[in-house]
Amino acid sequence: MPAHDLIHNAVKNALIKDGWTITADPFTLKFDAEIVYANLAAEKTIAAERAGEKIAVEIKSFLGPSQMRDFESAIGQYTIYRDFLKVLEPNRKPFIAISDTTYDDFFSRTGIQYVVRQNGIALIIVDIEREELVKWTNITDTAP
Repeated sequence: MPAHDLIHNAVKNALIKDGWTITADPFTLKFDAEIVYANLAAEKTIAAERAGEKIAVEIKSFLGPSQMRDFESAIGQYTIYRDFLKVLEPNRKPFIAISDTTYDDFFSRTGIQYVVRQNGIALIIVDIEREELVKWTNITDTAP
């Protein structure tokens, strides 16, 4: 099983504070002979008369020697999880969780924003110190 990212517990606590129930840590996705592990699975009941919202979360600190290499890896993982979820759990939405600092410093770059939009990557931005959700992005449009 994969090791936890440095911001794993802060993201998990932020989700719990926001009313999410963690249903798996890690979240195993088995597609035929392939097995991958997203960091978390969580559910949140939106209203009593509606079905709950389900997410799969890949947590990334982007603290490696190259943020671009970390980004390439995160995009690859996100794509695999998204595609497996389409078959295994089509009602579960994948997200990448990052710190607000990473969002401000790295994800604000034009090229990174372009790739995020082109690939419809959904993000959860977390204040790691306060362990609070700052922003959700659910980008599904494509850039020109």
